[in-house]
Amino acid sequence: MYEENTMLLKEIKEYEELRNVFFANLSHELRTPLNVIFSAQQMMNFVISNQTCNDCKNQISKYNRIVKQNCYRLIRLIGNLIDITKIDAKYFEIKKKNCDIVNLVENIAQSVAEYIKDKDIELCFNTDIDKKIIACDPDKVERIMLNLLSNAVKFTPVKGQINVRMRQDQGYVVITVKDTGIGISREMQQAVFERFMQADKSMARNREGSGIGLSLVKSLVDLHQGRISLISEPGKGSEFVIELPDEAIPFEDYVACTHEVNGENIDRINIEFSDIYS
Repeated sequence: MYEENTMLLKEIKEYEELRNVFFANLSHELRTPLNVIFSAQQMMNFVISNQTCNDCKNQISKYNRIVKQNCYRLIRLIGNLIDITKIDAKYFEIKKKNCDIVNLVENIAQSVAEYIKDKDIELCFNTDIDKKIIACDPDKVERIMLNLLSNAVKFTPVKGQINVRMRQDQGYVVITVKDTGIGISREMQQAVFERFMQADKSMARNREGSGIGLSLVKSLVDLHQGRISLISEPGKGSEFVIELPDEAIPFEDYVACTHEVNGENIDRINIEFSDIYS
């Protein structure tokens, strides 16, 4: 009994430490975009009030883009916090429908191809299956893929490569997102899916992030009765492997799930990629 209580106390202390680190990082994540928005707004006021400025329009457009990106960052952060709270409270629902998962994932990859190309990173999509109808929530699959792709862009250097591949394997549809980025050490590989955790926990880290994204991805995969794993080595990139059950809803037609690149989808892409700076 004493040993059980000691173990429980240790786990509680470890969780509290993680939570404290998380909220310290969260305050940084909230403060950074707010400071940037405030500074950009001050610069726009300065430009507007400066009557001698000849290219005010270009400068205002520049600061307006900065404000918009950081608004997207706040929307993403707050949205993720709301969603993990709903998941913990069992109020988060997925709406499965029969969908061509190959077509859906390919369209999602294509929707961000130009953005990734602008970062001077190559994005490749390959599939061993032409068409596969499974029961899934297309919006949540999009969220999973955009999160993993933005994560890959964040940690992949210029001239690097990101590969999205699909295959079937023993009752599952397997989707992999592999990059040629900095990689993750073996001891941190399981921790990246834990709530509040980051591979780089220092407050002076080089990449932005709240430590929620991959935890949310895992929760969304779990809600599909799927699995997610990571294969990585420092200096040799990372490969996230998603396995979704190869099952469809009986007696229900499938929907195309084309994922057209329209205004709403562009906003979702901008939100998921908002913590990547040029």
